[in-house]
Amino acid sequence: MDGKNKHLVIVTGPTAVGKTAFSIQLAQHFKTEILSADSRQFYREMRIGTAYPSPEELKASRHHFIGNLSLEDEYNVSRYESEALLLLRELHQSYDVVILTGGSGLYIDAVCKGIDDLPDHDPQLRQNLKEEMDAHGIEAFGEKLKNLDPEYYDVVDHRNPNRLLRAVEVCLQTGDTYTSLRKNKSKSRPFNIVKIGLNVDRKILFERISQRVDKMMDDGLLEEVHSLLPYREYNALKTVGYQEIFRHMDGELSLEEAVEKIKTNTRRYAKRQLTWFKRDEEMRWYRPDEIDDVLSYVNTRIREYESL
Repeated sequence: MDGKNKHLVIVTGPTAVGKTAFSIQLAQHFKTEILSADSRQFYREMRIGTAYPSPEELKASRHHFIGNLSLEDEYNVSRYESEALLLLRELHQSYDVVILTGGSGLYIDAVCKGIDDLPDHDPQLRQNLKEEMDAHGIEAFGEKLKNLDPEYYDVVDHRNPNRLLRAVEVCLQTGDTYTSLRKNKSKSRPFNIVKIGLNVDRKILFERISQRVDKMMDDGLLEEVHSLLPYREYNALKTVGYQEIFRHMDGELSLEEAVEKIKTNTRRYAKRQLTWFKRDEEMRWYRPDEIDDVLSYVNTRIREYESL
């Protein structure tokens, strides 16, 4: 397989910007398939709260890494890197261009650059940190990370305890910031990468987020979360859209308050996603309605790679 003639087009951006529909247009143009890099859409039990592609969208182009796991499966970004690269090797036997789309920056980076060689877990330190988080709460633990590594704190998912724990653990183990240790040299890949970022005016994005949350509620998010109560301690469910409904079920929030919290926390998440992706100088930014411009740009980049 000639790597210079094989390409991976990344389509990313904040939640609710329109990545799924846009990626399907690209996939249909190139007559290819799509890999998901949305770490919550991996779980088949979490369809509504993760804005799963609709059955029609899944039929329009073949998707991979959608609903391929159960909440009870152990999974991490390192396994995703290995599985995605293996699948890309197979797909590139049939397609010159493959699409990868999603909003989980860590998973996209794993495919594009590889996982950094960080120190192994320290079981005793991890246990001490877990006890500290349990005793003082996740927000207070986030402040600990902010003091140790404010740059990573700005982009990490503040509701993800494993990410917070790992970052603090590495900072304490090494005496360096997690950010500095994650900036290792990128691993080489046997394909070319073209990165497309989608974005819209913030007011429009926030309105899309509000509409999406309302649609999730209409589609049965409350019932979905209720069915997942036995699994609520699983890391995959410690995310926006699920935690707020769990709090409603615990009597902490009215349903109306929970829905507003989901909208607020999703807006915050979208801003952190943009902070993460805008640091990538290889990303070329477009609006979701600029498909023709994107196709022109991608084709130009492909010709450049193939002429080398």
